[in-house]
Amino acid sequence: MKNALVTASYAPDFRRCQLLCETIDRFVRGYTKHYILVEHRDIALFKQLETPNRIIIDENDLLPGWIRPFPDPTNFGRRRIWLSPKTMPLRGWHMQQLRRIAIAKYTDDDALIYIDSDVTFLKPFDCASFWRGNTMRLFRRDGDLLRPVPGDQLIWSENSGNLLGVTPVSIAGHDYIGTLIAWRRDAVIGMCNLIEKRSGKHWVAAIGRTRKFSECMIYGRYVDEVLNAKGHYHDGREFCRIHWSAPAPTDAELVKFVEEMAPYQVAIGIQSFLGDGTDRIRKLFF
Repeated sequence: MKNALVTASYAPDFRRCQLLCETIDRFVRGYTKHYILVEHRDIALFKQLETPNRIIIDENDLLPGWIRPFPDPTNFGRRRIWLSPKTMPLRGWHMQQLRRIAIAKYTDDDALIYIDSDVTFLKPFDCASFWRGNTMRLFRRDGDLLRPVPGDQLIWSENSGNLLGVTPVSIAGHDYIGTLIAWRRDAVIGMCNLIEKRSGKHWVAAIGRTRKFSECMIYGRYVDEVLNAKGHYHDGREFCRIHWSAPAPTDAELVKFVEEMAPYQVAIGIQSFLGDGTDRIRKLFF
């Protein structure tokens, strides 16, 4: 089975993505290409990271020409907003999700392994770990949405159900959101085809009709409730340990955080909104 690594990023995360690439080169094996997906204006910056097996992809080559970024006038152009006649106005985090779906039609690899820019590998990892024969690991937190959850996760799940034509509110309440997770390329393409068939619209237009969506929820519910998990097996272990909440950890807290990684965890992720901690990570662990 062929595996591709996929990272959707943008200019403010460049240093984090650079460290990710360095640690992938040091620790990760079992993949053909590492695709980094960015907005057109960030191509030149990220080209610094390109190698024979690391390819920088312009979102213009992935997504329809009718959706384009513009400076956001609500914050004096400091941020970007993507506008089109077919979707709601979308932010950068929405577009990163759409790029991660769109890459399925760009590559011929069997698996797409998604890794966020703020991830750092600390241990060896073989991408073959996602496969059991011909079945692919689907990351799933069983029943996690049946308890009180923060943010919009329940809405993301409900909107996924509406897109796919399954029960909007999942009785099972599984959560599929994570980083260092893998999807089957053929399943992603099947998911997009179903969305287009049901909506009569391009899949980007159908998903982008609402600003509250999660690509992980859409894929997870498609696999479980449309495919009945065909070609997949479930696993709730998180290969990457994530530090989610503010404030940013101190050096001592970061060392303790790493020391408490589970034996199967091979990477850490320090959320980018906590600030650029790449220098500290290099100092403490490399």
